[in-house]
Amino acid sequence: MGPLPGFSRNNTAVNQSISDTKSVIGSFDTLTDEELEAHLGVFRYGAFDLTEAVRPSYDLKVVPRQGFRHDAYKDPNGKTSIPVVMASATREKLFELFIEMLSPLGDVVDVVLETSHHGNGGHSDLYREHIDMPVLKSILYDFEEMILNDGCTGIAVLNPSKQQEVQFDEHKMLIAYGEPLRSFEKILINHDVYPDKDIRFITEAEHVHSSSDIFTRQFEQLQMRLGIDHNGEESFA
Repeated sequence: MGPLPGFSRNNTAVNQSISDTKSVIGSFDTLTDEELEAHLGVFRYGAFDLTEAVRPSYDLKVVPRQGFRHDAYKDPNGKTSIPVVMASATREKLFELFIEMLSPLGDVVDVVLETSHHGNGGHSDLYREHIDMPVLKSILYDFEEMILNDGCTGIAVLNPSKQQEVQFDEHKMLIAYGEPLRSFEKILINHDVYPDKDIRFITEAEHVHSSSDIFTRQFEQLQMRLGIDHNGEESFA
């Protein structure tokens, strides 16, 4: 048998960290189809369950686990440093945790849909400004399965006036940007996601993403429900 549906061993599906890109051969490249299928079929690592969106490298340089750590985002010019909290959570906690982490952002927010469905080696950002939080949460619940399990979909929700943002990225990591971070940390801890300064995330080593034609169509439906046209602009009837 070949790889599991949705996962691919082509170059657009395998991502490497900066340190790993120096290697000519990645951990997936020498596997037989049977070895690859067996690896991609593993979703549980100890007490941590992955969604279907992503799998770690075959050599498990990073073993998925639950926790969060502090970091900083630096803009490309290096002039601005924004404190962040980066978190990973087991599958059964993940979506509700994401929804709850949106609440500190306020009653009206902006949304960015992130998509890499078209396999061009990067991702596109599609914007929607000024949406009421209850409306946004209702729409997100309607697309919970796709948001959790599509490795080509990410969502960022932000409040420019507060200069804060919550991102649920393609790797199904949760990232909160901007001070104060305490409210986000409290939510994480209330869900048994605890600080771990030594935690490494799946993004910090080679990994593979999963998607499907069904998820691509559902993403387009989500885009329409949010009133975003194909150019990433707001579109209202």
